[in-house]
Amino acid sequence: MEILRHFAYCPRCGASVAPAEPPLAGPFRCAACGFTLFFNAAGAVAALIVRSDGHVLFIRRAKDPGKGKLGLPGGFVDPGEDAETALAREVREEVGLELTALHYLSSHPNKYLYAGVTYTTLDLFYLASVIRPDGVRALDSVDSVVWLDPETVDRNEIAFDSMRAALDVYRGVSTGFNAQ
Repeated sequence: MEILRHFAYCPRCGASVAPAEPPLAGPFRCAACGFTLFFNAAGAVAALIVRSDGHVLFIRRAKDPGKGKLGLPGGFVDPGEDAETALAREVREEVGLELTALHYLSSHPNKYLYAGVTYTTLDLFYLASVIRPDGVRALDSVDSVVWLDPETVDRNEIAFDSMRAALDVYRGVSTGFNAQ
């Protein structure tokens, strides 16, 4: 686990820790006090918001990672939140829309590089519809919004591997979901 490289001292007792050597797997364990810290994947959510014409809402990311690339509205699940509540909050914060229907699509592991640390995430993807898709606007961490045909989106323009994988899954099952 790459994150172990960032630990020079035990967070409990402050003892100096020898640099982690590859394969850098497993939890952090302090030899001095026995403290163990597990590094689990962070939960994240994203929505493929489908308009009645079949187009999907994409955002253009305003910040790194993936600044300038296409993404889907979504973000991290906060402690105490379920995935659906987190997704509704993130969509509201990023594009100002209220979700009306959610259907689970798929989940994919991802790497999220932030401030020099690579975090492991598990990204959950949902198909979603909204009442007023024309009310969309670019808000928090979003440079712009665009409705695109999911069949013609350039995969190389998408910010994250997990989003490319979810789009591939959607392309395989898209005839089964109709937006309201």
